[in-house]
Amino acid sequence: MAVIGAIEAGGTKFICGLGNEKGKITERISIPTTTPEETMEKVIEYFKNKKFDVMGIGSFGPIDPVKNSKTYGYITKTPKPYWSDYNIIGELKKHFHVPMEFDTDVNGAALAETWWGAGKGLKNVMYITVGTGIGAGAIVNGVMLQGLTHPEMGHIFLKKHPEDNFEGRCPFHKDCLEGMAAGPAIEERWGKKGQELVDDMCVWEMEAYYLAQAIVNYILILSPQRIIMGGGVMKQKQLFPLIRKNVQKFLNGYVHKKEILEEIDKYIVCPDLGDEAGFVGSLALGKIALDKLTL
Repeated sequence: MAVIGAIEAGGTKFICGLGNEKGKITERISIPTTTPEETMEKVIEYFKNKKFDVMGIGSFGPIDPVKNSKTYGYITKTPKPYWSDYNIIGELKKHFHVPMEFDTDVNGAALAETWWGAGKGLKNVMYITVGTGIGAGAIVNGVMLQGLTHPEMGHIFLKKHPEDNFEGRCPFHKDCLEGMAAGPAIEERWGKKGQELVDDMCVWEMEAYYLAQAIVNYILILSPQRIIMGGGVMKQKQLFPLIRKNVQKFLNGYVHKKEILEEIDKYIVCPDLGDEAGFVGSLALGKIALDKLTL
């Protein structure tokens, strides 16, 4: 069985490891995300004596995953300090001469959940992560959604909650979804981290109001067969029933399907792969590179 080298390039940490084309992890390590120079030196050191056939890289964004683009392989205009306009694939190719597949961490996670997790057997699946930032990946007709670039569904615009005076904290848009509902926005609005606010239902009702609006937009545009929600904020399990209730309320019967009207508990769900979704997503990206070798 082929060996896949995998990198989940996150804003807080890089997870590097090895696995196979069935999504099974054989080893991995965690490296703190600091500057590109420091972080990538440790990444390269980890892989330099490993044997692997292909590599899959799922990264925080924005990135350029379009292969014929001049900036393919770059992390582009990211709010993450030091990483804007960094050629991550170019750096890896200096050291490792294997086929590579590069996309967002959330597109990779969506693919992994479709192949091996909560979206198994479906062709149209969304994966949303709500944590330090908000990102979403989409599988449409069995393939990752990509066009001009990758989807940026964490930065859509929403109606403000009538009792919310928070201006938003996205450095690009202020009050987009990520600016209003990511973990740092919760902390800045309420003065405490989410895990310290577990019993304050006002916090989670407002959070669900924003996330449900976003999901309604995704349903109306992409019509996914299942929506999978992960990330640190979604560990607050009280969010799921509130989100589901609001999605039904906002749609108001317009999408007349039993999955939404009667079975929404099975439609908006946790990831089967749990906290591993992002890293297993990088293995899924590696499998794409592997499959291209056999064509």
